[in-house]
Amino acid sequence: MTRNGTLPVIGQGRVSAMKNWRYIGMHAFAAAAFIFLLQRYALSATLESSLLWALTFGGCAAGLAYAPSNR
Repeated sequence: MTRNGTLPVIGQGRVSAMKNWRYIGMHAFAAAAFIFLLQRYALSATLESSLLWALTFGGCAAGLAYAPSNR
């Protein structure tokens, strides 16, 4: 920080990268929550199975969200 209390200017690339990581995280969380709720309550799967599917789908969703943001 500078003496007058303002933050230094950050390049446009860093701001866009933070938005991309936030988008990727939200995409992964939404997919994981959806598949967990579907497996656990709609399909009556066990907790372990539901968590495993949520982790798998969350990881796949993060990969799918990362692919276009990497261009």
